[in-house]
Amino acid sequence: MLNARSHRSKVSDKILIFGELSLIILACHLGYKLADLSGLANPLALEWQLLVTAIFICGTMLCSLSLGLYDQKLRESHSGVLKRVLLTQCFNFLLLEVIIFNLFSALSPGVFALLFSCLLSVVLVSAFRAFFQYHDLSQLSRRNVLILGAGERAAIIERRMRRTVDRRYFNLVGFVKIEGDKPGFIPEDKLLEVDYLHSLFDYAERNNIHQLVIACDERRNMLPVDLLFKCKTRGIDVTDILDFIESETGQIAVNLIYPSWVIYSNGLARSQRFKTNLDYRLNALLALITLLLTWPIMLITALLIYLEDGRRTGAPILYRQTRVGFDGQPFQIIKFRSMRVDAEKNGAQWATTNDDRVTRVGRVIRKYRIDELPQLFNVLKGEMGFVGPRPERPEFVSQLAKDIPYYAQRHNVRPGLTGWAQLKYPYGSTAEDALEKLKFDLYYIKHRSLLLDLTILIRTVEIVIFGKGR
Repeated sequence: MLNARSHRSKVSDKILIFGELSLIILACHLGYKLADLSGLANPLALEWQLLVTAIFICGTMLCSLSLGLYDQKLRESHSGVLKRVLLTQCFNFLLLEVIIFNLFSALSPGVFALLFSCLLSVVLVSAFRAFFQYHDLSQLSRRNVLILGAGERAAIIERRMRRTVDRRYFNLVGFVKIEGDKPGFIPEDKLLEVDYLHSLFDYAERNNIHQLVIACDERRNMLPVDLLFKCKTRGIDVTDILDFIESETGQIAVNLIYPSWVIYSNGLARSQRFKTNLDYRLNALLALITLLLTWPIMLITALLIYLEDGRRTGAPILYRQTRVGFDGQPFQIIKFRSMRVDAEKNGAQWATTNDDRVTRVGRVIRKYRIDELPQLFNVLKGEMGFVGPRPERPEFVSQLAKDIPYYAQRHNVRPGLTGWAQLKYPYGSTAEDALEKLKFDLYYIKHRSLLLDLTILIRTVEIVIFGKGR
């Protein structure tokens, strides 16, 4: 029997990626041939054509990733996917024609060859995506999961993973009530009658179970250890509910954490490697490059804020606010002012989705995160990085640390301009939202790596383009 995670869960992703890769290669080849037959292509030797194809593939994949097309839990209609595919090729065309082929003109296949390739890619990839979604090819990789537990802890899986998109990689066979579970949390129609103390392995084998998730409320002397060991040695994955939720949702269930898990869990100590001068130099270099690219936007934003109410009231263009940073140290964050000057005359308060304190200019720059651009100077000062948990205000942190367990752990890494929580969770403005974002922040701290940071930076384009998250 297959190991749950290593052999089954990525089959559909491989079909999607390799299918699109094949179609992109075909589109690039046909686009060049079509332009060549029309006399609109630059003549290229075969080896140069192959290199151009490779560049086209890389550009397409990079733009697709940045627009969320490879998000495992993308929830879009056919028209929404088509819009993202179209934007992908628009950005790809600009990236290649304006930058790459301008720098390396000998590689250019011609503007029409590139245009034809992009248009064909939109048609072929959109059709393949529609076929993939209509036939739900993700079923090819779904594993059968049995939950050992039917109480309060198991109900977290039922609540958080009730949508089809949340169960993309697994079929939830059902819940097995374990002695000691609190009653009334799982619907009766999802409970299974299984003699888990004597026949757990037999049931798992008969029903082709690939993964057992331990989610009972009371573990001591309640689980058939010998049978679980037998399942494990016969290829059935046995997983703790914490690890299962972490793997499937990209977050750590704070309300399930116990101290020993934090101490012994792999990954949480690795963040030390990033507290180096190299980390600062990389962030500073990125900040300088971003400043060079965005200074016109920053200049126009400053002028619009001044014209809206700064000229009349003398209100400042920039806004400074105390936030909690690395190791709990306060620092002054710099932003473009997006609210009225008297926005906090009644004290500190959460910003809300349709906050009436926000100015007209502020509403636009907040939606597309332009108000965050001055924080590049915080990055240059070493107070922030490009990727990390978003820094909160001391007034909120002190209360959140009392109400939410492990909240202070998010200060073990430098705060960032963008983060895993901003990709995975919509706009939040309450203590409950802070708890949900903490789950993603802890996941980031545990799994932090250069590859994850690059992925977050690329995916942040999606947030900016579609005005998502904060």
